[in-house]
Amino acid sequence: MKPRSKRLVLLGGAVALLVGAVALVLSAFQQNLVFFHTPSEVAEGKVPVGRPFRIGGMVENGSIRRAADGVTVQFAITDTAKAIPVSYKGSLPDLFSEGKGAVVQGTLGPDGQFVASEVLAKHDENYMPPEAQHAVDQAKKAAQTVKQ
Repeated sequence: MKPRSKRLVLLGGAVALLVGAVALVLSAFQQNLVFFHTPSEVAEGKVPVGRPFRIGGMVENGSIRRAADGVTVQFAITDTAKAIPVSYKGSLPDLFSEGKGAVVQGTLGPDGQFVASEVLAKHDENYMPPEAQHAVDQAKKAAQTVKQ
């Protein structure tokens, strides 16, 4: 084989390895991607089935229920238009309370119950996650449009 042919074969092999590595990285990235959705989007069925995602909004007043085991908590996340029931097993952040902003990550069960694997609460009285604030603002605008 001529030296030029050897270089072309090596170059082709290197390109093939690079393409394979990029494909593996993109595949792993796609599998670990977690999207944010509002309670209204979840209620309308615009969420991935069987894949984890995040819901953000306010913890609905009067919705927090603690199970007898002391670990399981049920509550609802709302964007003021729709509310989604959430079940979480674990310890909640200290700042988690009714009427405050929160983002939960998990999967939607077949019964419409969101099973959370992680709960994030706002960190002071002036902060709300940008996604949750946007969701609440959009729901308020939609509610005003319906009233008119």
